[in-house]
Amino acid sequence: MNESGDSGRPQPGADGAGPGPAPDGGKPRRRDAPGGGILMGRPFGVPVYVAPSWFLVAALITWVFGGQLDRILPELGNARYLVSLFFAVAFYASVLVHELAHTVAALRFDLPVRRIQLQFFGGVSEIEKESETPGREFILAFVGPLLSMILAGLFYLGMKAVEPGTVPGVLLAGLMISNLIVAAFNLLPGLPLDGGRMLRAVVWKITGKPMSGTIAAAWFGRALAVSVLIGLPLLTHTGSDADVGGMETVMDALLAAILAAIIWTGAGNSLRMARLREHLPELRARTLTRRAVPVETTTPLSEALRRANDAGARALVVVDSQGDPTALVREAAIVGVPEHRRPWVAVSGLAQDLTEGMRVPAELAGEALLDKLRASPATEYLVVEETGAIYGVLSTADVERAFVQAMARPGS
Repeated sequence: MNESGDSGRPQPGADGAGPGPAPDGGKPRRRDAPGGGILMGRPFGVPVYVAPSWFLVAALITWVFGGQLDRILPELGNARYLVSLFFAVAFYASVLVHELAHTVAALRFDLPVRRIQLQFFGGVSEIEKESETPGREFILAFVGPLLSMILAGLFYLGMKAVEPGTVPGVLLAGLMISNLIVAAFNLLPGLPLDGGRMLRAVVWKITGKPMSGTIAAAWFGRALAVSVLIGLPLLTHTGSDADVGGMETVMDALLAAILAAIIWTGAGNSLRMARLREHLPELRARTLTRRAVPVETTTPLSEALRRANDAGARALVVVDSQGDPTALVREAAIVGVPEHRRPWVAVSGLAQDLTEGMRVPAELAGEALLDKLRASPATEYLVVEETGAIYGVLSTADVERAFVQAMARPGS
């Protein structure tokens, strides 16, 4: 699959085989968030993680392929499961190559890649920005299936070079077929698959509107999900003598349901993220900033709040004797002080010292604003004019609300 950005998740503090923002209501997240699995290495400087769900899939592949080996090479005995485990690892190594193809293309186009994760039903390359042109989008999506087809060809050549009916021959044949399946599946024209991103690029090129491409590819993805849910179990048993009421039928139906759910959810996430990016330029530091009043370190909280109320302000900035800002009074800390104690509590005890990363230019907007917040996670930021004068305070909570509102608006 190819999901560029962050699998559906808007992240002011921040894409199954393929590149790809994850839906969680739009809360900021740190750029260096944990990978969600075991770190295996950093090829091209991009961390590669293996998710816990991979071990479940590896065990399932080992069991299923082991059963096939028992019919083809019965002389292996229980050693067939070691061969099957090797096949599972080699298959996911192929998936990693698929993902690395997306990653290398993204880096070639100066698109940052947050991480690669091998997980249930493939892998994900989390590319943090969208392609600037439909041509680059098409290339970025196509290189993954292309590498899978190349791998299938290499495994075919290797299979021809060894004796058929042997362990190497069976392994190479299995890897050839599995890579062909990965390539064919990912070329299906619906998001979040690579073929969906290719379709998006084509529609984007024709209409000149990336949002139109996303809408078309997302709805193709949803239609594909329904087709997989209904068609995969029927296709599996077409022309077979399998007992359609047995365990095999149940497993096929479960697999179809899981695949359909993944595709449907991914298509929806892609659509939501596209709508968010469409409204992203509307997120401006100047319009989201709360008006603030300067107060000195020893000012009682009650007096500071009185001044803020008189000025119609909603934030407090601690300044030194020269009027230069040194700290921000945290909103959560204010709420935690009972009203009867506020005359006896100085604002300095509720303030967070300012760091350079907490100073945000008032003219920042869109991606530039989010990149700034990602670099220095905090609950509040001091917004300043070009002259260095205090403009106000930007609260992370206000940015979150702006994200939710942007995602709730209909796409244009």
